[in-house]
Amino acid sequence: MSSSDLQLKVAVLGATGLVGRTMIQVLEERNFPVGELVPIASARSAGLVVPFRGKDFIVREPSAEAFRGVDIALFSAGATASRQWASVAAAEGAIVVDNSSAFRMEPDIPLVVPEVNPEKIFTQDGTPEKIIANPNCSTIQMVVVLKPLHDRYGVKRVVVSTYQSVTGKGKAGRDALESELAGEPQAEFTHFHQIAFNAVPQIDAFTDNGYTKEEMKMVNETKKIMDDDSISVSPTTVRIPVYGGHGESLNIELEQEFDIDEVQSLLAGSPGIVMQDDPSARMYPMPLTSHERDEVFVGRVRRDYWHPQTLNMWIVADNLRKGAATNAVQIAEVIAAKR
Repeated sequence: MSSSDLQLKVAVLGATGLVGRTMIQVLEERNFPVGELVPIASARSAGLVVPFRGKDFIVREPSAEAFRGVDIALFSAGATASRQWASVAAAEGAIVVDNSSAFRMEPDIPLVVPEVNPEKIFTQDGTPEKIIANPNCSTIQMVVVLKPLHDRYGVKRVVVSTYQSVTGKGKAGRDALESELAGEPQAEFTHFHQIAFNAVPQIDAFTDNGYTKEEMKMVNETKKIMDDDSISVSPTTVRIPVYGGHGESLNIELEQEFDIDEVQSLLAGSPGIVMQDDPSARMYPMPLTSHERDEVFVGRVRRDYWHPQTLNMWIVADNLRKGAATNAVQIAEVIAAKR
């Protein structure tokens, strides 16, 4: 069978959510070989219609029958749903690409960013793993940039501050900002505090060490994806009132000396990266310019003024796409290409 003849049955769990809808959009935009789409969501969404390539598909509730015959199942319905249904879908023959936090740090489940560690998608005999985890959005865009730097110079330590879109909390996060901007009273703040005209230095709950769960995801996931426990990550994650993408300020200490021009050329030639770095023209990445794009945008690349073996840079990526939906579809593309 040629690649043009390949037709796969693809399920999307969480098909009516913000990321699930984006997954379906990305499948269509990237011309993924979907022979049949199976949109799946909770009981309150069952029966709704999802358009795809000019056809309407009816949303189903999750069940073993719904996953029967599915080749690839993209999950984005939260960790609880993933723990309940991933093994069921896998038992029915589907390869599950899960966007939740349920399996990311399980030692026997790969955590994959295709630009960084695509080989982890497959077992030693070349067959795809039954469950593959999608990393956290803020981790994904960072490791896309760290990978070429680590291969060339060695990454020793990263200090990262994030500026994360309200859409990182899904439709509820977006709706909260819009209702606050409209002056509507809030019974409870979705982002812990008012997000309109504000910046909230808390994403997810705090842990005993003073870091939030979101921050610890960046610490632990980076080590697993890069397959290097020696990389230190010191994060502060912040929610800001924007759509379109997450921004990150990176301070990267390298093991070897570097030339700035060489670093910029290296990054510009690396997969999944677009350089926007011309301060004289006020060209640098912003959430607005990353919106609806699949790449990680890099700019403000410069040597740390006081630490000559350290880089500063600013990166932005659309958190719904590269930070979630697109990364999952790219994993599916690697699997489809192998077939």
